[in-house]
Amino acid sequence: MRLLIDTHLILWWINDDPSLSRVACALISDPSNTVFISPVSMWEIWLKKSLGKLNLPPEFEAALAKEQFEHIPLTSAHTRGVADLPWHHRDPFDRMLIAQAQAADLTFLTADEQLVPYGTFVKRV
Repeated sequence: MRLLIDTHLILWWINDDPSLSRVACALISDPSNTVFISPVSMWEIWLKKSLGKLNLPPEFEAALAKEQFEHIPLTSAHTRGVADLPWHHRDPFDRMLIAQAQAADLTFLTADEQLVPYGTFVKRV
């Protein structure tokens, strides 16, 4: 399975946070799955850190670099997809991640119930 993981799942994974469900843990750690992270998530993380809304451990970048995550580029086709999305959710980062997963034919993993209406490619974990 090819997975794009939501920003909060990245943070929970790196921080070994108990908020990460067993299902999410199993999917992310399954070596038969290819797990992607997006520059959109990195943008969201660093923006929230700069605003004082997110505390990151000092070893965050090193821990992230050790993971076997693939990096999906953000393309014009991905950004174009945002315009076609229904307004189930207004968060611009989430909308971009949804459009990116949809355009790249990835399963989007999230814990956010509000994103489920975007389609069957969204898996709430």
